[in-house]
Amino acid sequence: MTLTPSRPTGRPLLPLLNRGPHGSRSHLTCASRCGNACDKPVPNTTGHPHVSEAITSLVERRSVLRGGAALGGALVLGGISAHATSAAAAPGVAAADPRVQASLARTSFAPVRPNVRDAVVVPDGFRSQVVVRWGDKVAKGAPDFDVRRLTPAGARQQFGYNCDYVGLVPLTGKAGRGGKRALLVVNHEYTTGELMFPEGVYDEATRKRIEMAYHGMSVVEVVRGATPGSWKRVNVRSTTYNRRVHDGTEFRLSGPAAGHERLRTTADPSGTRVLGTLNNCAGGLTPWGTVLSGEENFNQYFDASGELDPRYTESYARYGISGGDRGWSEVDPRFDLTREPHEPFRFGWVVELDPLDPKGAPVKHTMLGRFKHEGANVAIARDGRAVAYMGDDERGDYLYKFVSKGKVSKGQSRKARAANKRLLSAGTLYVARLTGDGLEDGDYDGSGEWIPLCSDTQSFVEGMSVAEVLLDTRLAADKVAPTRMDRPEDVEANPVNGKVYAALTNNSRRGAAFPVDEANPVATSMVRESLGAPLTPASGNRNGYVLELSPIGGHGGRTFSWDLFLVCGDPDAPETRFGGVDKSRVSPISCPDNVAFDRAGNLWVSTDGNVLGSNDGVFRVPVAGEDRGLVRQFLTVPRGAEACGPFLTTDDLSLFVAVQHPGEVDGATFASPASTWPHTDDFPRPSVVVAFRDR
Repeated sequence: MTLTPSRPTGRPLLPLLNRGPHGSRSHLTCASRCGNACDKPVPNTTGHPHVSEAITSLVERRSVLRGGAALGGALVLGGISAHATSAAAAPGVAAADPRVQASLARTSFAPVRPNVRDAVVVPDGFRSQVVVRWGDKVAKGAPDFDVRRLTPAGARQQFGYNCDYVGLVPLTGKAGRGGKRALLVVNHEYTTGELMFPEGVYDEATRKRIEMAYHGMSVVEVVRGATPGSWKRVNVRSTTYNRRVHDGTEFRLSGPAAGHERLRTTADPSGTRVLGTLNNCAGGLTPWGTVLSGEENFNQYFDASGELDPRYTESYARYGISGGDRGWSEVDPRFDLTREPHEPFRFGWVVELDPLDPKGAPVKHTMLGRFKHEGANVAIARDGRAVAYMGDDERGDYLYKFVSKGKVSKGQSRKARAANKRLLSAGTLYVARLTGDGLEDGDYDGSGEWIPLCSDTQSFVEGMSVAEVLLDTRLAADKVAPTRMDRPEDVEANPVNGKVYAALTNNSRRGAAFPVDEANPVATSMVRESLGAPLTPASGNRNGYVLELSPIGGHGGRTFSWDLFLVCGDPDAPETRFGGVDKSRVSPISCPDNVAFDRAGNLWVSTDGNVLGSNDGVFRVPVAGEDRGLVRQFLTVPRGAEACGPFLTTDDLSLFVAVQHPGEVDGATFASPASTWPHTDDFPRPSVVVAFRDR
């Protein structure tokens, strides 16, 4: 079909770049978020055996494209017609029921069409509202936001910059006001100085200190609005829960590696206290009401004034630590690798924050391993133990899980919560190996096992102690030959069907540095230069997958079966698959990043880096029944932005989405922005929105 792009008034529609390793991401995004990781050597240089058959076998079996073009690893399914745009009720649901109409799990909606609008676009009958923006007051005494009068001290009291993970912790008892109040917890992954600062107002040192302060996390009390599903901020003067976690917040290290020599620095000779948390990406709510947050691309914040410590050459290389160009060491010497070679070992952990304890020190859990954590999500095993699923967001890295030694205490009493907050300090850490069952059955599926790396008392990796496994988890995992995956990001268990879903965002080098296999089968993807342009081939897996794991013996078990539930992309592209559903009914989806679930068990997927010409967005996907795999776009975010979260309230009336880096387009500056969303200023402000039924 022909798609007509929407053009923000008075603003140029720039082409999306999708040929290089950056995909559709701007170079500005890549430099700000991860220090241009795609332009650097791939950290995982292992030559592990891969899942199943080599690329030649895949080509022989599944290489015929419409029109005769051959793409390695591509799959051809039936003919394609125009994408569905009409509304359809969920299976077995009476659309006349008003509760169904309000529930995001059950309601029908006409899918949002691909677009490049500078707006949050939701289906007819729904609306979105901004809940909190960069610079809004969080702490009592916070200054009013004035982009020309920013200070590091003020930034530590305001809502931080690029917002990623979103969680909602309900308040109970009197504080909850009958279920009307809750705590919104948000990560602030990174900053983009080019879009934040007016020219000539700040010197470089002040800019750096302000950017450092805008990293971290925010806790903001919110209250339900008049329209069911809507929410708004509580005035900062009326809450005791609001909190900003920033570069000066003290964290406690827990678990077997805490206090290890490699965690000791000049400022912290004990190796148990760390200031701040960096590059926090996704996260998850625990059953005991705390929030887990993943430290991801922490490597880029460290530079060097001289030679690097030769003891850590292998470790630094495996984590991409080579001396970045942010220049933070100019204002804080702990970021100088030459002076403080141990400081990077204090980042790359899963952080636990208790939003109900605004004065308590957050914890960095060494037992969950150190790598580029997208996030962590907890399920409960059949025997009551806590199981945390995690992804290492790097091309060619691995899926992990942790199983606690202790069992989850029931209830939310002070004693039970205190016991549960110790669960992630002792247990066993595993990494995943997937095995294909061959392509004769026409599916990408197989079996898998969780390989133990260490417990809190014993290492299972030859030549490495428990602390070494946890400090250099990537190097430890390399030794047991797990499966190299295509940027494993959010990994979460579906509370309805018990299966585990992992977003595998993309890998532009799949088919080159990374041979294809049954779990990573696409070596050439169909992409677009811009909305409305024809699909054309690009090397690698550009559109990503959603992997479905079926635990054998429950979440505490050591084995599982797996299948590629979604092979993402445009339904017109022959390599795509959508759970077996008729592709003519499916919305295009590219680069899955985060996942969530509603009460019906539907999968909700947010995207980051769409290479199909459209803005990123959020999609609803049934995982069972005749509509299994029916991807339908519910929302798109503004131009240049990434859709983060998503988070659904337990009543399925509200969908929270973090709109990260709006306007982060190459060539954009503060003076000449590519976006002004949310249109309250003449520059963009990353914000959290909530979408709900408009009635």
